[in-house]
Amino acid sequence: MDIDSNFHNLNIKATNEGGVSMQVESKDSSSTQAEGKETEELNKSMDKLHIEGSSSGQAETSPANFRKKPVIIIVVGMAGSGKTTFLHRLVCHTQASNIRGYVLNLDPAVLTLPFGANIDIRDTVKYKEVMKQFNLGPNGGILTSLNLFATKFDEVVSVIESRADQLDYVLVDTPGQIEIFTWSASGAIITEAFASTFPTVITYVVDTPRSSSPVTFMSNMLYACSILYKTRLPVVLAFNKTDVAQHQFALEWMEDFEAFQTAVSSDQSYTSTLSQSLCLVLDEFYKNLRSVGVSAVSGAGMEAFFKAIEASAEEYMETYRADLDKRRAEKQRLEEERRKENMDKLRKDMEQSRGETVVLSTGLKDKEGRRETMMDEEDEKLEEEDDDDDDDFERFSEEEDVIDEDEDEEVARFSF
Repeated sequence: MDIDSNFHNLNIKATNEGGVSMQVESKDSSSTQAEGKETEELNKSMDKLHIEGSSSGQAETSPANFRKKPVIIIVVGMAGSGKTTFLHRLVCHTQASNIRGYVLNLDPAVLTLPFGANIDIRDTVKYKEVMKQFNLGPNGGILTSLNLFATKFDEVVSVIESRADQLDYVLVDTPGQIEIFTWSASGAIITEAFASTFPTVITYVVDTPRSSSPVTFMSNMLYACSILYKTRLPVVLAFNKTDVAQHQFALEWMEDFEAFQTAVSSDQSYTSTLSQSLCLVLDEFYKNLRSVGVSAVSGAGMEAFFKAIEASAEEYMETYRADLDKRRAEKQRLEEERRKENMDKLRKDMEQSRGETVVLSTGLKDKEGRRETMMDEEDEKLEEEDDDDDDDFERFSEEEDVIDEDEDEEVARFSF
């Protein structure tokens, strides 16, 4: 350190000067000793703080490097909406843009994937073997396979955590049947495991040509709304297949409910009436929802999609993570209260017993006593039944005697 070197130079100069060192006053010596003590204390405090001096003699003041976590993108959607093709386009875009991505496949029934998955559920669970073993159908086999994979999902999270500094996004492909993932216990476990560790965003893929009907569009919006409130995570609407039909009509219906009412008024069915009433309810839902138009075939809208993902990740850190921490703190508080109640109950029991030995009733003696009483009752019943049998035998013998006497009298009457 500079303080030590300067102090050492001071001592050297003081000794080299001939008569000056002999005529040092007591005041100067005491000040030198005080400086030495301050230097030692400063060195000790710096050692405790683990501060190392640089070549220039100044401590390094570089800012702390915070570890950035990758964003989890869970792709869900109705069957036939193009989830797997859309995920393939995302993989291609990340590779072309030098974005570090990681792919996770959660569909056990898919035969071939157009992209390479880093973690594949098919390597762990065999879908057809599950169907044979548990005697299940296609949907039941997918659900059971996902449940079995969810039991070891902590290992998947640990693998992603170990490579978090090397990744920007984790792309997750879900089964074709949307209800298997969104409404099952395994889907909730997987989603919460991701959301509690990484910034997580749900991407709901919408089939744009099929949603041109107002009733079908409202069905998709209701499902997206249910996913939002069930997972409590940011949701991005990806209107797929814009190369076939543009999604401008959907954006107009989301921004202006009167335009949607005009479109649905041509149909007088019950579903159209329900859709008209629901469009007013979902008006607030549309305001806080991000939507982009994409094409899995041509690759249009990829830049806008990733911008929406980044904005949703920031929203997750500001809003959803705070809510998650609040729920976790509430759970810990309830557990502490329950533990405290158990300790108070134990303390009261100890005060009532006053340190004496307490014999716990295991119920064995009661069982033995009940068994003995039941055996005694059975013996008594058997004895009573024996007595009843004897009485019946005696009664029957007396009646037989009476019958025999009457028969003798009748024989005597007809005898010659």
